[in-house]
Amino acid sequence: MTGTLTELNAYPLKSGGGTALRSAELTPRGLRFDREFMLVGIGGRFLSQREFAQMALLRPSYDGELLTVGAPRATPLVHKAVDGGEVMEVRVHRTDCQGIDQGDEAATWFSELLGTDCRLVRFTGHRATSRGGGEVMFADGYPLLVLSAESLADLNARLDDPLPMNRFRPSVVIEGLGPYGEDDVRVLRIGEAVVEMVKPCARCLITTTDQETAERGREPLRTLAAYRTRDRGIQFGHNAVPRVLGTLTVGDEVEVLEAR
Repeated sequence: MTGTLTELNAYPLKSGGGTALRSAELTPRGLRFDREFMLVGIGGRFLSQREFAQMALLRPSYDGELLTVGAPRATPLVHKAVDGGEVMEVRVHRTDCQGIDQGDEAATWFSELLGTDCRLVRFTGHRATSRGGGEVMFADGYPLLVLSAESLADLNARLDDPLPMNRFRPSVVIEGLGPYGEDDVRVLRIGEAVVEMVKPCARCLITTTDQETAERGREPLRTLAAYRTRDRGIQFGHNAVPRVLGTLTVGDEVEVLEAR
């Protein structure tokens, strides 16, 4: 079975908006610069759209040196990434890792914007995935989230108001696998790269957050729960780990190397 890579999205700031890419380098930790930065509150616990829906309105971009973040009614933050700051112990869900504190100016900008004390940190060190022997920066658990375009089309056919792909925040979108075809794949070749699908993605409250307005509703979780509840979670999309690295480009051919 073959398909086509139709979207690439990186998220330089965890829980901020995505950056659509035409081409991206696939590293062991996912797309280059993906979730390299994160906001943390008291005790180093990460902040996300789950608690702060307005984070959906943050528009970050990062070139490896400057992190620029736009937000409604705010002067954009232009921040030069810090390598030599204090190393903080931080926590993403149930895993501990480390981040380099990015200084008071960035902390003040985000704290005033979100109305809560927080710090901006940049990933450092090593963080392993719980399955598949991969590594990841500040993503929830895995370096890649793969979603089939037909899966979204099938869901939208069940909804009164269709949803855009950005509700699900995938890093890789593929056309040609068929609805939920990502569930039946073990190994995919995407252009010159190869990824292994290691775990279905259990969806959370973030999918109910409009990524353009930060407003919340009941969909798509209400509809997905009726037909995609498995292993005590609502599953939509698949987490993947890179096996062969390379450059991914929208339009690349996708080939199923191993099915389940």
